[in-house]
Amino acid sequence: MKAIWQGQVIAESDDMVVVEGNHYFPRASVDTAVLRPSATHTVCPWKGTASYFTLEVDGQTNPDAAWFYPEPKEAARQIRGRVAFWRGVQVTPG
Repeated sequence: MKAIWQGQVIAESDDMVVVEGNHYFPRASVDTAVLRPSATHTVCPWKGTASYFTLEVDGQTNPDAAWFYPEPKEAARQIRGRVAFWRGVQVTPG
């Protein structure tokens, strides 16, 4: 699978975990050059507290377009160390 935004591949991996229709990429497969820290956090009752990244590609930003669970709850342990995308990021077969 590939995650693409602004025509740039920002993540690519065959090692995917799909939860609630979202594809979680291994953190190591994400281009860290496009990630900017965000102060945003949200809470999911069964996954835990999510943290976010803003994407930046060619001077364009996409606030909070990537998220991850630094310390997921036991029920979501399979997404530890993984990142998912939304807000216009296309996730397509590689």
